[in-house]
Amino acid sequence: MHESRGRVVVVSHRFSTSGLQSSYGTQPSNKSVSFTEESDTMKRAAAKKLIERYFYQLLDGCGNPNCDNVHCASSGKAKVLTPNQAAAQAIQLFSQEAQLCDTQPSKVARTSESDSEAGSQTTSNVDDISQSSTSHSIPSAIPGHSGLLQSKLSTQHEEKPIPHITEEKLLKILETCKRESSYSLLIRTLGEVFSSADSLFHSFVKRIPESPLEALLDKAPPGDLRLLKKEDVRTLEGDQDKDEDSQEAALREHCAQAALVLGHCSRPVRVDIGIWDTYVDLPSLRRAYAALFEQVPGTTLESVLVNALTTLAASMEITRQFAPASMCEGARLHCFVIILELPVLGQSEYLEVALPAICKEAVKMPLYTQGRLARIWAKHCRGRLKELLVSLQQLITLKVISGTFSRDHSVQDEDAIVAPTKLMKILYYANILAGELDSADLRREDPAALTDDPLLGVGFSGNKTSPLAQYEDPLAKELQINVLDSRKPLIPFTEFYNEPLSEAVEMDKDFAHFKSESDAAHMAHSQCPVAKFSFMWYSFILTPATKTLGLYYDNRIRMYSERRMSIYHSMVGQPVNPFLRLKVRRDHIIDDALVELEMVAMENPKDLKKQLVVEFEGEQGIDEGGVSKEFFQLIVEEIFNPDYGMFTWNQETQTVWFNPTSFESDAQFSLIGVVLGLAIYNNVILDVHFPMVVYKKLMGKRATYYDLEDWNNTLYKGLTQLLDYEGDDIEETFSQTFRVCYQDVFGTVLHHDLKEGGEQIPVNKANRREFVDLYADFLLNKSVEKQFRAFRRGFQMVTDESPLHLLFRPEEIEQLVCGSKNFDFNELEEATEYDGGYTAATTIIQQFWEIVHRMPLESKRKLLQFTTGSDRVPVGGLSKLKLIISRNGPDSDRLPTAHTCFNVLLLPEYESKEKLMDRLEKAINYSKGFGML
Repeated sequence: MHESRGRVVVVSHRFSTSGLQSSYGTQPSNKSVSFTEESDTMKRAAAKKLIERYFYQLLDGCGNPNCDNVHCASSGKAKVLTPNQAAAQAIQLFSQEAQLCDTQPSKVARTSESDSEAGSQTTSNVDDISQSSTSHSIPSAIPGHSGLLQSKLSTQHEEKPIPHITEEKLLKILETCKRESSYSLLIRTLGEVFSSADSLFHSFVKRIPESPLEALLDKAPPGDLRLLKKEDVRTLEGDQDKDEDSQEAALREHCAQAALVLGHCSRPVRVDIGIWDTYVDLPSLRRAYAALFEQVPGTTLESVLVNALTTLAASMEITRQFAPASMCEGARLHCFVIILELPVLGQSEYLEVALPAICKEAVKMPLYTQGRLARIWAKHCRGRLKELLVSLQQLITLKVISGTFSRDHSVQDEDAIVAPTKLMKILYYANILAGELDSADLRREDPAALTDDPLLGVGFSGNKTSPLAQYEDPLAKELQINVLDSRKPLIPFTEFYNEPLSEAVEMDKDFAHFKSESDAAHMAHSQCPVAKFSFMWYSFILTPATKTLGLYYDNRIRMYSERRMSIYHSMVGQPVNPFLRLKVRRDHIIDDALVELEMVAMENPKDLKKQLVVEFEGEQGIDEGGVSKEFFQLIVEEIFNPDYGMFTWNQETQTVWFNPTSFESDAQFSLIGVVLGLAIYNNVILDVHFPMVVYKKLMGKRATYYDLEDWNNTLYKGLTQLLDYEGDDIEETFSQTFRVCYQDVFGTVLHHDLKEGGEQIPVNKANRREFVDLYADFLLNKSVEKQFRAFRRGFQMVTDESPLHLLFRPEEIEQLVCGSKNFDFNELEEATEYDGGYTAATTIIQQFWEIVHRMPLESKRKLLQFTTGSDRVPVGGLSKLKLIISRNGPDSDRLPTAHTCFNVLLLPEYESKEKLMDRLEKAINYSKGFGML
């Protein structure tokens, strides 16, 4: 390596400054070689040699003690530079045709200051070792550290090179096989390489730059290097510094892994790439795979690759269990990056045999290595993520459908389902990283939002742990992201749902696993071997309807716990009510409800976690769920009415928003939050029309300009036009300053300066982004900060200990609160059960469904309200609503009646279809109030 570098320098001496002028000047000399006749590659190579001379001249000088070149270290006039700074300065000097000293000693490229002290002996030793094993650079296990890490090689490695494969080798093998009309050489090679972790570790290794200069030039755009501007060089230098900073931070954070590599790797390791990069030459790997599967029949390769991959997984498992020191995690990561790029993983035997084995072993990687895989996928494999997701979904679905499960052996116990689910979590976070992200600063908890409300008493926010941190996923913490950061994922989150799995999961058992002590250990350390697996920790794969069951079990257990405590208090002579009882008048429902809830919040906030029981004064109904549903519907209708003054209505988007000029106290908004939390806690769907940004803010994320689209689409489009405007006359066209206006409930126009002296600051091309961000922040955050903070505190009084943040994303919270928007009554008909002698084939039942299907949507909603107590569709659709139609005697003039608590419709067997229609329409249009039957 040292001699090779010396030869390069000798060649570079042949290019003088006159050669530079003839190369890039306007009048080339007839005596010099004209580079314009050569290819772009040759010109770029020659330019790199000249830049290299500037690089060493800046760092080490020319060796002349009398040198007066200000750009030479020997003159004493040049600044002391780091290798990265020298690389950037060398490119600038090359562009300026700066003075270049005539003498230049041979130098060896350095990766950092520390490498210059390593000496030529280490370098030559590494060259000898590398040549004895493979001609490629050796992959790294730990990013962020500069220099060479040397370990002793075994005699076996010195005697016999490790088999490996590259794109060039594979293409030659394919040519040989085609010429000989036999695939025996290919089959033998693939079997040998893909069954050995050591062989894969040395395969498809990309070339790593040997110095900061080479790394900088590799990042430079194609074309004439002399045309690079100072801004371009600064950008390249900044990117290089960022890479180094991230690498150093990663090294400090994971020094234990570095020690592991030093002790366990049996190869010299060059650790000079970042945590977002891989030593796998992915473009070369993909070209090789494309050539392989295009030229060779799939049946020829299937057997050998499946056998090789299963053998590889088995050997990795044995190594991990009995000889963990024999392979570093960087080697395992290198292997899995290569394997998971295979385009055939979702086909036949690969799916059934090879992929489960690979998944099982891949998820055994430490958390840090899993994070690296997620980053590599996000940066380098964006086009591969969808295909890999489909393969994992197919595997899980196949195992769910073909498996036999019972209470003793559930889907949580099936490794072929659990392992791909765990691997899918890595892909899930890679999908977030590869999409559009907001700053993590937007979800920093405001300490004031978690303090006690003086108007509601103290103690309800006693849980000092933020809801976001309470159930923080270890991998998300490792990657320093959260699902709330995702503005738009690369793949829609809904494509991660697996419906067959969601239907097969027994959520009562899964919830028990979730709450077990071993799962608590799982949260602290995802590799805990005794942790019982729960899909609630992998909620991205479950449909919202299934996750709602998990939340239901959590809420019910808390309710039952409160009942047990009530029994205990009664036994010791301190009887307490086991329920949260509210007695209200229909005509004064707001005043009565808010007064009683305020009293509960002040005296004992924990009572809010008891089961809600509502009684309407003067009515005989017993609340088994139906009365509570009507209570919530009535209170929502009134409290969100714009005439009440707490919320405003946007006609365009059909949504309500907090009134920034409301006269109501904080306690009122807190109690509205309590009502929303109680609805979720008691599994009641509400008819509320919040924009999506409200649910994001409830989950702990501040709103941004992009959230305006759901709340005020016209304003969003106007601000987008301002940002996209390409003309230079923004001030004249938009005539906007940093002062904005808005109206209060009485129509009075109010003004607000987004910056001090905003009326005097016009919006122009330079500050328009700042204006948009400040305007959106004022509208969505600052102007309603007082009202929303109180509202969120009330919401958290009920949900603070709930796994709500773990299970649901903001858009799923909206479904949880508002229900589904799909009124498919065909689903309801298929899910309905019959009692009292009725069946699906009974004449009156067939007539009933003919009438229902012809109803307008408004009448259908009234029918739902009449039979279930709510006109909302539950999460998952009407198929999740278990309606029962029961025979209520022979033909009579009685109207149909309903037990809303149990979703039972009591229907007399009318003598004609016309009479049925008449009685049904009267029942759903004139029903109000409760009575005893």
